[in-house]
Amino acid sequence: MAHITATSTPQIEADRRLLQFETYEDYLDSLITEHDRCYLQDTVAARTIAELGYRSSGETLSRQQFEKRLAAVMNFLYPPYKPYELASEGIAGGDPIQKELAIRERPNRVGILSTIIFLRYQTKKGFEVSGYIDYANRLSNQDWKPFFKHGQQVLPQPTDLGYYHWKLGKTMSNNSINYKVSATSARRIPELSNFLPYGRNYELRVEAGKDMR
Repeated sequence: MAHITATSTPQIEADRRLLQFETYEDYLDSLITEHDRCYLQDTVAARTIAELGYRSSGETLSRQQFEKRLAAVMNFLYPPYKPYELASEGIAGGDPIQKELAIRERPNRVGILSTIIFLRYQTKKGFEVSGYIDYANRLSNQDWKPFFKHGQQVLPQPTDLGYYHWKLGKTMSNNSINYKVSATSARRIPELSNFLPYGRNYELRVEAGKDMR
């Protein structure tokens, strides 16, 4: 099974307050004043007044809005699961790098192994770009079928664990789902020792040169 990565938003953070209510009626009850309880003595009427927006200086949610926003908060806090499809499934042959990454795909997807790929790529102008890639992290946000099925290149990206463009002198280091950047080395040229695992089993690297496809 694959975990769906959910992203928080300012709206989700603001709507966390809705977790205290089990039902929409509980939400409306929180808006009812003591004056209403005393003089109306009718819960349905008091809730109707609250639902119409007369008991809140801010936004009063409709039932549909309440259920939708609460569901968004729940999905963020407790993401659903869905079956994953192995991008490397069914491949025959392939170069050594494809074979090695195919072997490691499932263990990285399910979280029993975390692989760092060290990649060097040479641009058409002869400049080298290198990077350290958290394989599990890339699997979660990139379609790898073009790589396994059609040999499409995998390139270092500024969002990877480590990225260095030798011509531009551009250095980037980023935390991932499995690794954090060592605080003492965040500004250095990325090296494998810069990245500290969060506790999973991990291996050092699958190393590839500019011919990685």
